[in-house]
Amino acid sequence: MTTSMKPEIRKEKFKGGLQRQFEIISSISDLYNKHKSLMTNPHRPEFYHVIWIQKGYPTHFVDFKPVKLKPGSLLFVPKDCVNIFDDSGEYNGKMILFTDQFFCRNTGDLMFLQRTILYNNFFNISQFQIDEVINSFSDIFRLMEAEGNNPNDTFQDEILRNLLHNFLLLSEREIRKQGFTGIDSNPYTECLISFRRLLEENFKNFKSVSKYASKLKITSKTLYNATTQMLDKTPKQLIDDRILVESKRLLVHTTATIKEIGFELGFIEPTNFIKFFHKHERITPIDFRENFKR
Repeated sequence: MTTSMKPEIRKEKFKGGLQRQFEIISSISDLYNKHKSLMTNPHRPEFYHVIWIQKGYPTHFVDFKPVKLKPGSLLFVPKDCVNIFDDSGEYNGKMILFTDQFFCRNTGDLMFLQRTILYNNFFNISQFQIDEVINSFSDIFRLMEAEGNNPNDTFQDEILRNLLHNFLLLSEREIRKQGFTGIDSNPYTECLISFRRLLEENFKNFKSVSKYASKLKITSKTLYNATTQMLDKTPKQLIDDRILVESKRLLVHTTATIKEIGFELGFIEPTNFIKFFHKHERITPIDFRENFKR
């Protein structure tokens, strides 16, 4: 399905010229001051972020969700989300950037990224405070910085990867201690992970629960049981949530018409898209676009 729509959301690939697709930003404020015009405009990075705020109270936007940060905040931003840095906030802290290519040596690493609550909290953004355990995180971060400054050799990638993995494991332990819950292993875990992956690939074309169930080679009832028991949401709610996230991205960050956006998202008739959006948001797509600009 193609349209004449021209998205204005800038896709951001990982920085070229580095030895590996992993980077430690020791000063977010320096990067922010140098690239403020790019960072405060909507962009969709094709890599993962760990943002550690040490001073300041910025509000970071991830897919239209304002995330209020403060000293001691650790924020985990999944790849392919639309990011907007606060144009009036103070970003004083550190940041880690990495890709699947760097982190995933095997299927076990890939499964970790697909399961961890840090990057797969089903459309919620994970953040927590590290005030009580700041030394543990600081120690690992310093080791990553020190190793990154060493001469490159055959061991360096593996050492950095292991340190990053430990940083993420420590983060998952701490975020769970602070009351966040994720996808725990049970008979429905694999079903839910597979559904999430299939949904991300096909939400523009598949709207019915039965279609996803058929592709997963399970019954609609099994899919319903998986999502309601683990997320307290029906499969249809999750499908609609994903379409809504994308529709908001396109409404705010492109100049495409309502008809073009609806067509891009699989709605042949513009009125069907308008009705869908209004049903869930209690506002028309046009009004949503205008309100966000004010």
